[in-house]
Amino acid sequence: MAFLGRGRERGKKEVIEIVELCTFYIGDHQFGINILKVQEINKNPTMTTVPRSREFIVGVMNLRGRIVTVIDLAKKLGLSFTVPGRENRTIIVNSQDEYIGLLVDRIGDVVPVDTEKAEPPPVNIDGILGSFTEGVLKTGAGLIGILDVEAVLA
Repeated sequence: MAFLGRGRERGKKEVIEIVELCTFYIGDHQFGINILKVQEINKNPTMTTVPRSREFIVGVMNLRGRIVTVIDLAKKLGLSFTVPGRENRTIIVNSQDEYIGLLVDRIGDVVPVDTEKAEPPPVNIDGILGSFTEGVLKTGAGLIGILDVEAVLA
């Protein structure tokens, strides 16, 4: 979504790209996903485990007739695993016309972001976590890692 704002020069207009991020937490780490990728957010859905699946796959769930694979996002990012609790949520995202569930510790807010203010991931964030983030956004409350959903699900 974009809106027009007045540029510094008289009569000039600049386009400011605003994206809304759905924020969530994995432990103390805050991340965000473009809200346009999010289909819905579910509380502790009933899941069926899948024998011999990869370690980050929690299981599959039935979402109104669609089979959805649910992954433990913490495990996929190399940040331990999601501890089961009342605040856990499953973020259902659409990736290449397939629904995938991302299990997270808790949901944050929807945050409007000026894409010009997002910075590239710091060079000291390497390995798995660095390859899954598009950038970092500084806020008054701290940093939000902007998750590259397609890279996580590739």
